[in-house]
Amino acid sequence: YQSLYLSEVSVNIGVVNISAAKQTDKTEVKVSRISVTPRQIKALPSVGGEADIAQYLQVLPGIVSTGDQGGQLYIRGGSPVQNKVLLDGMIIYNPFHSIGFFSVFETEIIDQADIYTGGFSAQYGGRISSIMDIRTRDGSVTRHGGKVSVSPFMAKLLVEGPLKAAKNDGDGTVSYILTGKHSYLEQSSKALYSYVNDTTGLPFNFTDLYGKISMNSKSGSKLNLFGFNYNDRVKYQGISDLSWDQWGVGANWTLVPPGSPVLVGGKLAFSDYQISLAEEDLDERKSRINGWNLGFDFKYFIGENELKYGVEVAGFTTDFSFFNSVGREITQRENTTEL
Repeated sequence: YQSLYLSEVSVNIGVVNISAAKQTDKTEVKVSRISVTPRQIKALPSVGGEADIAQYLQVLPGIVSTGDQGGQLYIRGGSPVQNKVLLDGMIIYNPFHSIGFFSVFETEIIDQADIYTGGFSAQYGGRISSIMDIRTRDGSVTRHGGKVSVSPFMAKLLVEGPLKAAKNDGDGTVSYILTGKHSYLEQSSKALYSYVNDTTGLPFNFTDLYGKISMNSKSGSKLNLFGFNYNDRVKYQGISDLSWDQWGVGANWTLVPPGSPVLVGGKLAFSDYQISLAEEDLDERKSRINGWNLGFDFKYFIGENELKYGVEVAGFTTDFSFFNSVGREITQRENTTEL
């Protein structure tokens, strides 16, 4: 006979990605739905080296961009106000910056973006043209880390890490992720476009801030708390000043009742958007919209089949004021609720 002696060694293997996409395709019909990942966004040549979903959308079928400031999108012939934009379940009223190449969404934290250009289901209400459903990823639960990047147009910062790490396999975790970006195009354009520009530079500036805390329990239940603040400033020297500000807070959750075949999801969010225009020798004009939405979703598993149902209530307020040529103030304020 022969004696064999084995020694312990470690073997490094490549990354293994496990996805349920193929299994989902067997049971779900995806009509006019385009799923976009950060890898796809980064693969597209971008302005100033900054990959952004606003630039990716313009190459998709059925989508036309004005190419003007504000980045308005016309999808399947509908007007921009007929497009619904969701960030982690929160309604975003203006997803683009004053210079239309960039959106308010940071590519590094996008988990997946689903673009529906027609045929979307009843779970998306309130619009008739398109749905843009963007979901952000959670922060790292294993280590603290970050990323800093600088381009000709802007600087960006990302920080993430665990607030409570898992001591044992299956333990609950708490993590955070924070992002911020700021445009300095007004300053850099003086050197980049000196041949067509004067000493004042291009008048566009914006700042984006986003934060998220994710709590995962041992049972599989999950709670996300998030908030954002986006603002734009456009200053035409001696002519007019245009600005818009957005902020919002929200939460979404998934409950996994022990021993039950039902998953319970939900969301609660509030967001506010205001735009103002100040012109020389004229009174300031303002327009504002803010709203909230609360929803519950239920998914019941029956063998290999599933039943999904839910309810959502949303309310929003529109308010604007401006002065006509004779100095008379005209205002209008309305409230609307949807179920």
